[in-house]
Amino acid sequence: MSRLKLKRESKVPLAYKPVGFALSWGGGTLAGIAFQKAWKVLRHEDNAPDALDRDRGWGEILVAAALQGAIFAVVRSVVDRSGAHAVYRTTGVWPSDDKTGRD
Repeated sequence: MSRLKLKRESKVPLAYKPVGFALSWGGGTLAGIAFQKAWKVLRHEDNAPDALDRDRGWGEILVAAALQGAIFAVVRSVVDRSGAHAVYRTTGVWPSDDKTGRD
């Protein structure tokens, strides 16, 4: 492998970090909006229950938390994968060498 390609491969993951951060922030915002819309469709309420909401039962709070977590995970995966794929198409280098996953 040429030195230029090795140098580029080592810089892409570092350069992707701020891009990945911005994408994740935007994805979190989108996930929050998607959750609010999904909750409104499911329960016909503007506000989802909070864990400290005295007037809500355990079941309702746990369903809301599970739905929010699922939506967040899907949106995060779509945003992260799309960003990585865009970087790969642009540079020819995948932005992460880590094969074990994010967490």
